[in-house]
Amino acid sequence: MTNVPTPQARSVEVALVTGGSRGLGKSMVLSLAKRGIDSIFTYKSRADDARAVVAQVEALGRKAVALQLDVGDSRQFGAFAESVRSELQRVWRRDTIDALVNNAGSGVYAPIASATEAQLDAMFNEHMKAPFFLTQKLLPLMADGGRIVNVSSGLARFSMPGYAPYASMKGAIEVLTRYMAVELGPRGISVNTLAPGAIETDFGGGAVRDNAQLNAMIAGQTALGRVGKPEDIGEALASLLMPESRWINGQRIEVAGGIHL
Repeated sequence: MTNVPTPQARSVEVALVTGGSRGLGKSMVLSLAKRGIDSIFTYKSRADDARAVVAQVEALGRKAVALQLDVGDSRQFGAFAESVRSELQRVWRRDTIDALVNNAGSGVYAPIASATEAQLDAMFNEHMKAPFFLTQKLLPLMADGGRIVNVSSGLARFSMPGYAPYASMKGAIEVLTRYMAVELGPRGISVNTLAPGAIETDFGGGAVRDNAQLNAMIAGQTALGRVGKPEDIGEALASLLMPESRWINGQRIEVAGGIHL
């Protein structure tokens, strides 16, 4: 029996980032641009914010395309994949992306005793179903030797009351990451989880950013003595897509400054 060589890891030139118009996704897109990587990124409804990110990328000398997508609605994924294919040809004259970052999603505060089925369904659709089926639809457009990064949360490691619906789906995506790594390994595609801690963004209503008491409490529980900033996550994501990280695969990488050690 002849062994078929596994494709070698490739340099990332074009990445697809979901949820790239704000927060962590925006920082990821800009950090990639600073490393010389172009992006296709999605936004849900804030077209003006998306256009502003495209302009920032172009000011850095790179290319970016913003496409509308609600990751909570899997019926959109087929048409979205076709839009990605068209934009790859139009802008880059190529057929594939080198990396996929499953980042988009919202959060919810919902204690187990009062959480609704609708809240749990929304978290499942955004944080588990979307990475599963969106990745499936985009696999024909993924280059052999490419990279996939699924975004999780520190809440999948430590527990805070009220976040069970959100954190449970992040725990599920960490398991899915390992299965993706095994099943896509023959194509040379590495798959990892990036798990941010508490970050100063508008996520969850901007509580970590805007509530000084909460911010101080989290900082006091973090070894490095502060709350995370969006660029902490964007730069970590960019580093994970660099050639020197090619042998990292199937891993959970927490970027949280050492919270709850």
